[in-house]
Amino acid sequence: MKALIINGHVPYEYAKGDLNAELVCLAGVALDNAGFSVETTIAHSDYDIDAEIAKIIAADIVIVQFPLYNMSVPWVLKKYMDDVFLAGGDGRLYSGDGRSRKDPSKTYGSGGVLNGKPYMFSVTANAPSEAFDDESQPFFEGLSVSELLTPVHLAFQFNGMMPLEVFTAHDVHKNPDIETDFMRFNMHLLSIIKNRFS
Repeated sequence: MKALIINGHVPYEYAKGDLNAELVCLAGVALDNAGFSVETTIAHSDYDIDAEIAKIIAADIVIVQFPLYNMSVPWVLKKYMDDVFLAGGDGRLYSGDGRSRKDPSKTYGSGGVLNGKPYMFSVTANAPSEAFDDESQPFFEGLSVSELLTPVHLAFQFNGMMPLEVFTAHDVHKNPDIETDFMRFNMHLLSIIKNRFS
């Protein structure tokens, strides 16, 4: 089995990316221990687009690790998605948008060719957990982290991929509990490995 981990962090002076790098490392260890061959891509590196398409196609699971920046992904991860997914529109990741003049039952977004390949978002966020999933909280108005990331999910699903449950480490700047986050993350991954690949 093969796994691809994409580190979508972009380093800044105030956020060097240590936590995201550590979560990438933990994911790699958990997957390696479960018998996966693990490849890692750093989105702010000089990746090869065709090689990234090949990695996605070969992977049995894709894990995308990133901090929540401006309620979405960092620009380097968006650039990676734009570069790789656009190039993969030649039939390697998707073939058109799915619609067909000959078959009106084929709908927009059904052109993905990755046949339900699972992907998982692992997110670090300054926002506390209580800011989400609660309609009494005014900012997110009851949205979950996964719902907040709907456009990012749809970009992966356009390729025919299917989401796994999002993992989030909350309050990582103002009130961090990193050791607990690491334990939760490991349990999250082990549960996915057991339920999906055992």
